[in-house]
Amino acid sequence: MILTKAGSILGPIATVLGYIMDILFRFTGQFGVFNVGLCIILFTIVMKMLMIPLTIKQQKTTKLMSVMNPEIQAIQNKYKGKTDNESMQRQNIEIQAVYEKYGTSMTSGCLPLLIQMPILFALYRVIYNIPAYVPSVRVYFDNVVTPLMSQAGYIEKLQGITDITKAAAVNSLDKFDFTSADKLVDLLYKFSTTQWAELEAAFPAISGVIAENAGVIEKMNTFLGLNMAEAPGWIPSIAWIIPILAAVTQWISTKLMQGNQPKADPDNTAAQSMQMMTTTMPLFSAFICVTMPAGLGIYWIATSVVMIIQQLFVNAYMEKVDIDEMVRKNLEKVNKKRAKEGLPPAKISQNATASLKTIREEQEKEKLAEEQKKERIAKQIEESNKIYNNDPKPGSLASKAAMVQKYNEAHDKRSKK
Repeated sequence: MILTKAGSILGPIATVLGYIMDILFRFTGQFGVFNVGLCIILFTIVMKMLMIPLTIKQQKTTKLMSVMNPEIQAIQNKYKGKTDNESMQRQNIEIQAVYEKYGTSMTSGCLPLLIQMPILFALYRVIYNIPAYVPSVRVYFDNVVTPLMSQAGYIEKLQGITDITKAAAVNSLDKFDFTSADKLVDLLYKFSTTQWAELEAAFPAISGVIAENAGVIEKMNTFLGLNMAEAPGWIPSIAWIIPILAAVTQWISTKLMQGNQPKADPDNTAAQSMQMMTTTMPLFSAFICVTMPAGLGIYWIATSVVMIIQQLFVNAYMEKVDIDEMVRKNLEKVNKKRAKEGLPPAKISQNATASLKTIREEQEKEKLAEEQKKERIAKQIEESNKIYNNDPKPGSLASKAAMVQKYNEAHDKRSKK
């Protein structure tokens, strides 16, 4: 059920993105260049440019968090170790007051990500299977599939091609639908040069059509000497440059993005997890790029490179952003919303100020109580020293009597307190 809903959401988005990529194919075709790798890079640039407003919005939220974070950490430290419901509720209320003070919410930073996630997943779907979404590319595969399906015994002949299960991405050919034109297009997109030659030899009646279109497809899929439809694999080769570059560029991109983020609390487990992801995600990217088609790796690299360049400009822009002005605009938006609900706008800042004032007052009380306790202990030690260190003559009866008397007096004073 969940997968079906996800598919229904991503399908239309992927279709729209496929048309955008088709426009790029037609554009480069005007200059005699019809290449999957180049169009993936141009496609990445266009998509990242379209998402710049979301990126800036997310960066503004991050910068605002850098100002809010000390106040939030102070509240968290105040309730550290307290797990009862009352303490947890008070903590949440006081943290919410800080967010209200700055005219933002706990979910504001998630909104840009929620918008981008379906687009990113749809992008992967398009890049992973370009012919299914880009008409300008599919036409060459249809030129082969249509006559192929009219050949007698074509299913058995296709099943005899080397590594056909790998190209079909199935464990058993019984699971693959050879009667579907869409499935056959997907299959042929994963074909290597050797498999195209085997296909041509298996169907001599249409070998000319296969050879003509296979030549165009191979030229279209080859970028920097690599087949965009083939995975680099675990055998060392020049194709390993893709997963290596994917890991390096993503690491650089992540470090640049962290430049605008608030300093992480070392005791915060969530912050520790994010720090760990900074190291593990580039390695994960390398692993994915080894096992997935090279075209997806090119997209991954292009995305990171564009993000690096974009982040440099965004960082420069964010340096000029006035936090006070940002908060003022945020409060204006919140107050308009509150006005529609019939709520007074002043309550937002007043509640936050009162809450933060309470936090500071309680912290000052705790500090004062600790200082008074230390002073009281020091005074008691001083009194004890006076009692026991002022004997007239050590060992004399008078000194012993005075010691008992002074001890009793001191004890009476303590009991009256």
